[in-house]
Amino acid sequence: MTFLFTFCKYNINFTQDFYTFCKLLTTMDEKLINDRVKRLRLSKKITLESLAKMTGFTTGYISRIENSDNAPPISTLSKIAQALGVDISFILSETRVDGPKNMVVVRKGDAKELVDRDSFGYQYEALAAKKIGKNMEPYILYPDFDYSTVFQHDGEEFFYVLEGTIEFIYGDEKYTLETGDCMYFDAHIPHAGISKGDNKAKVLIIIYSYRRS
Repeated sequence: MTFLFTFCKYNINFTQDFYTFCKLLTTMDEKLINDRVKRLRLSKKITLESLAKMTGFTTGYISRIENSDNAPPISTLSKIAQALGVDISFILSETRVDGPKNMVVVRKGDAKELVDRDSFGYQYEALAAKKIGKNMEPYILYPDFDYSTVFQHDGEEFFYVLEGTIEFIYGDEKYTLETGDCMYFDAHIPHAGISKGDNKAKVLIIIYSYRRS
């Protein structure tokens, strides 16, 4: 089995400032995400069956997503967004994005949407929702304390533990990562992570998609 997997451990002075930068300011209604998926699909005249074929999911699963009050995992939304020809940030953001931008600046006082996915074992916060057409998706992730879902999808991932400790399973291996540790890996290998200790960990995660939407 060939895969790219890199660890790094070092102290970075800007860590505390980055905590402040990523402070939670608002909560997003998960049903809005699913409603946006359905509206996009209908506006593009794509049937449930066609979207299922494009994403590799079943028709029933797509239908359940569109009618659920709970948003699916990031990896699922990423596949759906690619199939619909939009950036995943368009689906996640509550803010209207007028068009492609070469860059975006997110100030520490700017509101960022938080999606609470207790049934999938994490919360995540989108950091660059207004940047359209990007290959990378940056988030702040708050893993739960119990394994509930194992992820496997196209692309690559990088994450840096900002706070706390996580236990991470990658394929058949298990790793413990603490504050200041980071990891880079191919996402097609099954993987999952949980928080360890008394408090949830806080992780910067960047997902890279091979195909630009």
